[in-house]
Amino acid sequence: MTKTTKCLIRFEPDGRTASVDAGTSILEAAAGIGIYLGATCGGAGTCGACQVIIKEGRVEEISPGENPLGQIAGAIRACQSRALTDLVIEIPSATPLETAVLARECTLESSELLATGWSFAPILSKVCLTLPPPSASDNSCDLDRLQKGLKDSGAPCPIDAPLEVLRDMGAMLRAGTWQITATLLPFPGHTKIVRLEPGDTRTPNLALAFDIGTTAVRGQLLDLERGSILASAVDYNGQIPYGADVISRIIYCQNPGGLDALQSAVTATLNKLIREMLDQAGAPVSSVNHITVAANTVMTHILLGINPQSLRLSPYVPVVSEISPVKGVELGLSVAEHAYVSFLPSVASYVGGDVVAGIIGTGIYQQNQATLYIDIGTNGEIVAGARDWMVTTAASAGPTFEGGGIRCGTLATKGAIDSFKLSSASNEPTLTTIGHEAPQGICGAGLIAISAAMLRTGLIDQGGRFNPDITTPRLRRGPDGQEYVLVWGSESQTGNDIVITELDLNNLIRSKAAIYAGCQTLLGSIGFDFNDLDRVVIAGSLGCHIGIEEAITIGLLPDLPRERFVFVGNSSLLGARLTSFSTALMGDARRISRLMTSIELSENADFMTNYMAALFLPHTNNRELFPSVRLEVPS
Repeated sequence: MTKTTKCLIRFEPDGRTASVDAGTSILEAAAGIGIYLGATCGGAGTCGACQVIIKEGRVEEISPGENPLGQIAGAIRACQSRALTDLVIEIPSATPLETAVLARECTLESSELLATGWSFAPILSKVCLTLPPPSASDNSCDLDRLQKGLKDSGAPCPIDAPLEVLRDMGAMLRAGTWQITATLLPFPGHTKIVRLEPGDTRTPNLALAFDIGTTAVRGQLLDLERGSILASAVDYNGQIPYGADVISRIIYCQNPGGLDALQSAVTATLNKLIREMLDQAGAPVSSVNHITVAANTVMTHILLGINPQSLRLSPYVPVVSEISPVKGVELGLSVAEHAYVSFLPSVASYVGGDVVAGIIGTGIYQQNQATLYIDIGTNGEIVAGARDWMVTTAASAGPTFEGGGIRCGTLATKGAIDSFKLSSASNEPTLTTIGHEAPQGICGAGLIAISAAMLRTGLIDQGGRFNPDITTPRLRRGPDGQEYVLVWGSESQTGNDIVITELDLNNLIRSKAAIYAGCQTLLGSIGFDFNDLDRVVIAGSLGCHIGIEEAITIGLLPDLPRERFVFVGNSSLLGARLTSFSTALMGDARRISRLMTSIELSENADFMTNYMAALFLPHTNNRELFPSVRLEVPS
């Protein structure tokens, strides 16, 4: 048997090391120890964002070629390079993922939108019973005695006891001198006893709620007895090194071991957050009895270890939309054996439980106003509807709004440019960054602000091309064509100029066109247009930070009276929490998922027509559709 050669790889500047088999790609080695290299294409070699410099050692380049984002001197693409020997690798302009900025978002509780009329009746309950002991006149078996006691207490029937509960039941009943606490969880068609404890152990009764996003994972530790939040935590999704969007991750799952790698990456993130929240609350892991997860359909499949390949192949059918609760330990979660995971149901391949949770959290399904709900992200999910009807779709915006495919793009970390103004007289910029630190890149909110300011002042035209008649030292020819220097290298964190290019602007136009055309097509499918809407709800972390005027200026959002727009932040996590607190709301979630009619844009002729028309700033038909947008130069 041939012994596999090991290679030790040290990544600078932070000095972390990875021990991998020879032949492992640099990207995989970095991902294995949690180093983010910005590979938005998931290692396909097409984005060029994972450049590294080999300081010591030898690598084999799988497919040498020109970097799509422009080559840093001496750099190679990590995804296309395999380790042959021990290596020392420098990561140029390293971008640590600052988790603190993930909490920088508005909250739904400050909005007028909130689910109402629900009663506090947690999906998981603990019932304490004192049962009559068996006697000569009452010699029914232990299980019958327990089931009768639970039925008399009002527990939903039928009640099932799995084998692992039966094995310990007799000892538990007698150890507690016939006082017993049963932990109950509803399953389709029955209630399951998931745990028995002698005596009265109704407290503590804790649960976890998670929103698993493509970019970030957010969690809360809940007290199911008091209906309160004990702790919160957030972190970047450990799958990011394998691709910035769901499509690239689906593709990565088809590689040998790819699905296992992605499943392990997200469970590692969840386990980290679980430890952090339990430490905050000073609670033992044994006190966690249940977990609720809201996630898009791709994230749900991957967490379950189900190959998501069918989600990107016509007719775009999920393997599963509704799933019975699954034991957390079977998914690799660091929780007690009895703790189950309940998933919010999905609707379609790209409309998942996170959207259903958002509709629950905002209470849109309880109200009569015609509402457009948009979660702006790598996969823009859109819902139009009210109390009795809902249609939904997803528009593939790509990773642009997360900084992917942008020459100097970045996630919303400290130092990311998030606001921008431009002097029409001097063409000199004024900008701010997250955390007010030295600039290191452009996040989604900043990209929207930059493009809007440049369009208003005439620095770019409606096609995203720089005006050749404007003279400024900031406008120059670069490797990707014309570019504008936002920040000189002497003022940046990286020491390099931070620029925005015509290629960046073109990527933004395509992304914003997908969102706008997706909304337009969805509304058109039911005979609506934007003017028929009573309100537009903007969800997601990006939605909290974009300026409404800037978003309308570039044609990302419709030109409607501004008071119709409502920003709700992370409604998905709120929906996951509320369904943990209310069995009825979990039932509503299942009903909503079945109520929604899903429209597939990739096979809709109207979408392509609308998309092509939206490939301008703000739109081809801007005078009619965007009458409030005033540009300083003729269109």
